[in-house]
Amino acid sequence: MQESHVVWQEASVSRERRSHMNGHKSAVLWFTGLPSSGKSTVANAVEKKLFQLGCRTFVLDGDNVRHGLCSDLGFTAEDRAENIRRIGEVAKLFIEAGIIVLTAFISPYREDREQVRRLVGQENFIEIFCDCPLDVCEQRDPKGHYKKARAGLIRNFTGISAPYELPMACDLVLNTDIHSPEKCAEQIIDLFVNRGLSCKE
Repeated sequence: MQESHVVWQEASVSRERRSHMNGHKSAVLWFTGLPSSGKSTVANAVEKKLFQLGCRTFVLDGDNVRHGLCSDLGFTAEDRAENIRRIGEVAKLFIEAGIIVLTAFISPYREDREQVRRLVGQENFIEIFCDCPLDVCEQRDPKGHYKKARAGLIRNFTGISAPYELPMACDLVLNTDIHSPEKCAEQIIDLFVNRGLSCKE
């Protein structure tokens, strides 16, 4: 519970001034999908392209965040909700800093994703669904997690022993079982430009 004496301090440099200096607007590119569906791979491919365009960017990766900020959380529905809530708050700070933040999280529950959308604002939130069949994700399985989940060694594993709720109205669906990370990245850049979030040439 927040104490009553904690007061929000306004920044001396506005988001608009940061955007003007950067040559682009800030936003959250929220990648969601099953484990091994390509979220981190595509997010990093997009960041590379944006960086080459002169954009200020940062990737928040699910595993990396759980090493620090969310190291105290497990994988129950409640812990997953808190994990995404924290990421949403961090993403909001990045937006205010004028940065394009790319978040690669399974974020299996629809309401958790919608909570972040409400937090950062609809106009700042671009939801990207990495659509990949479960059997393809299992074949990839670079970390061996699916195999362990099938053997009962990992509990609450999305797609096996925990649910994944499909997005109802995401901004972009990527068929990551068909298209290469490079092709997927191009689709996202096109969407980014069409949204008027232009980068410096």
